[in-house]
Amino acid sequence: MALHRRRYHYYNHLRSLLPLISAVSGVLLILFGLLSILAPSPTVSDSFRHPRRDYSSNVGADVAIGEPVFRVPSTGGRLGHDVWTSRNSKFYYGCSNASKNFANAGTITQRDRYLLIATSGGLNQQRTGITDAVVAARILNATLVVPKLDQKSFWKDASNFADIFDVDWFTKSLSNDVKIIKSLPRRRGKAWTPHNMRVPRKCSERCYQNRVLPVLLRRHAIQLTKFDYRLANKLDTQLQKLRCRVNYHALKFTSPILKMGKTLVHRMRMKSKHFIALHLRYEPDMLAFSGCYYGGGDRERGRTSWMISTLSICEIRNPDKERRHGKCPLTPKEVGLMLRALGYGSDVHIYVASGEVYKGEESLAPLKALFPNFYTKETIAKKEELEPFSSFSSRMAALDFIVCDESDVFVTNNNGNMARILAGRRKYFGHKPTIRPNAKKLYRLFLNEGNITWDVFVSKVRSYQRGFMGEPKEVRPGRGEFHENPHTCICEDSEAKAKKDSGPRKYGKGYNVTGEDSTNDDLNVDDEPELSEPDNDGDQEGTLEDDPLNGTGLDYEGFNSEEPELEEIVSD
Repeated sequence: MALHRRRYHYYNHLRSLLPLISAVSGVLLILFGLLSILAPSPTVSDSFRHPRRDYSSNVGADVAIGEPVFRVPSTGGRLGHDVWTSRNSKFYYGCSNASKNFANAGTITQRDRYLLIATSGGLNQQRTGITDAVVAARILNATLVVPKLDQKSFWKDASNFADIFDVDWFTKSLSNDVKIIKSLPRRRGKAWTPHNMRVPRKCSERCYQNRVLPVLLRRHAIQLTKFDYRLANKLDTQLQKLRCRVNYHALKFTSPILKMGKTLVHRMRMKSKHFIALHLRYEPDMLAFSGCYYGGGDRERGRTSWMISTLSICEIRNPDKERRHGKCPLTPKEVGLMLRALGYGSDVHIYVASGEVYKGEESLAPLKALFPNFYTKETIAKKEELEPFSSFSSRMAALDFIVCDESDVFVTNNNGNMARILAGRRKYFGHKPTIRPNAKKLYRLFLNEGNITWDVFVSKVRSYQRGFMGEPKEVRPGRGEFHENPHTCICEDSEAKAKKDSGPRKYGKGYNVTGEDSTNDDLNVDDEPELSEPDNDGDQEGTLEDDPLNGTGLDYEGFNSEEPELEEIVSD
């Protein structure tokens, strides 16, 4: 009976508490609902949360095992500077005018000396040859015949010089420096066949005078074949300035190319005040030629083997070693992560200059997720607008060149010819930001991206990229190809610099780095595999050198179907 009374008392007590329990539960449900509404939604970049994964696996895929620690925000974070400008560019300007002592072409050009050039490679490789051809003609006191463009390279573009460059502007603007004619004159009423010969790579002024001039005096007309990188880095200051006058002022695209290129730039500007141009260089053939491996299995290995056998490359390179040494392009995803870490948010507009992308949309998906405002010339121009150019690879490359040159920030994913030319050009015209990935250090960072937080990743990327952002004097004068680092043609406004509140930090003997958070470039100088050391005087037979893709003697942008040649002089 007592037990029955205790149970009855317990049930009555429980019934009395039910309204209180219900009220508390209701309050908790309401609070939970409010938190669900007010909590921020996941960003597009949440798909990049993942743990450690094999680097050679499909970089576009997420891994669903392990505890994710790497969450990419949609914004670029806080920075102490403007990501769209070079903070010290106002103190430097391009200067390439000839000195008063530089004799006029009319007084030095000798009769019966004609120099012809057969360029080699794609558009930008040929551009280096054209620039150097003018200087070679000046050294030889010869008349230059408008250079022939390579029509037998990988792309088999049948364009002539006048199809791409304004030939009249070219000859007129250089008339004080070198006499230029459009074709070789007839000799005794008959067509004149010039004598073919080849000079070593990086041939110096003395080299041309000792090796080429004697043949020219006997033959009167010579054609230098495969003319790319056949002029030394180190030249007299006035000859270096002539190089700059050719490259940055005399070589102007034809009106149709300029008009279409400016139209593409205008359409990008209509979409956003600022935009990035990315030279992706992630085409299947580019990757195969580079000797790198991106998880494509037997099909990718087969393409690499075909490229090697076709080009007669003697050695199959180790993909892991190439990547460790910074010789491999970043994947589209890695480029996107680098840019986000450098402060570029998901609202940034990106123009991508690229051909067929390896694995197509599968590779591009992570980059597009990070930067949904993603454009190419094909997406911002109608098919009929591009039709006059689409059958000619050099003219299509010229359109990309214009957009990349006019962009607020240019990002290059390898150190090929277009990257070099544009890097030098952007330095000359105001040091517009030009980002070169420090691939050697970034490789190690991407290996561990699943094991570090986003804040740590950002800190390391920004540290590794110091010296790789296109700031003035990042690269020592004389280091690298002159076309990439035209230091002779860049002058300093010392008065404006003297007025700057904070003084520059010392950078070794006779060199300063400006900028509020610049660090000693020596920290990153060993991670610049793309920049070759200054050459010697060039007065000897060369070897397979000057190769941004590890010793083949060729650059993918302009490789030919012929086997790489050992440098030789074809004598009389």
